[in-house]
Amino acid sequence: MEIIRDPKVTLLARQQYLGHPEIDWQSDSDVDAQALVEFAGRLCYLSFGKESGVAGGHKTIQGRTTNKEYLTNLLQVKHGSVLEHAVFTFLFEGISRALTHELVRHRAGFAYSQLSQRYVDESEIAFVLPPEISDGTPAFDIWKQACEASLQHYRSLLAQVSEQVADEPQATMRRKRARQAARSVLPNSAETKIVVTANARAWRHFIELRGSPAADAEIRKLAIATLRTLRDEAPDVFGDFNVVPQDDGTEVVEVTYSKV
Repeated sequence: MEIIRDPKVTLLARQQYLGHPEIDWQSDSDVDAQALVEFAGRLCYLSFGKESGVAGGHKTIQGRTTNKEYLTNLLQVKHGSVLEHAVFTFLFEGISRALTHELVRHRAGFAYSQLSQRYVDESEIAFVLPPEISDGTPAFDIWKQACEASLQHYRSLLAQVSEQVADEPQATMRRKRARQAARSVLPNSAETKIVVTANARAWRHFIELRGSPAADAEIRKLAIATLRTLRDEAPDVFGDFNVVPQDDGTEVVEVTYSKV
């Protein structure tokens, strides 16, 4: 039985900023997401000219205000709506069904496509070890035995139900009927995979909420892994988040500009 201890985070897609052919303005940032956010913010005030006026109480004079300064001001004044134009897509693997039950509660600004247990044979499924359970402890032994038993029951139930529905004329329907019944005995720790797309504001909310000390330990690890990728992708959008080590060896997230 395969046991997974850490999530795998893969960035699948990011946006490309093309600019406007009739607007003589260019951001000093070569990060498409950050240039797009700046363009959206400047459009609100038509602040593309050399003497461009005021955006959110901050003077935005082309050639004097950098993209970093502009985005920092947006975070300070909580002009978060413009962050919704920047979008990132991830593949999350090595996470449990318990985690995705919490993840999909994030609705505004998110889109999901998750592995289907009705269509995928889970006879060789892996299980995700909860961070609170350590190898070599009585708790680990109990957890492992429970997962092994559930996997064996899944295989047995799949075989039995497959026989019961053998007269179903459609092969796809036979497999689906058997697998949807067998999956009922799999635990929340069963590993799953999910593609998640969200805008930058939604990702900030997810990271702030799920990276906090009060969050579930597994989803906190995922939030921190996601943050590390997003800080590389758009450092001036996510750079005010800090990963803080704790005395127990875990990590939590602290943010300078909360609830943008």
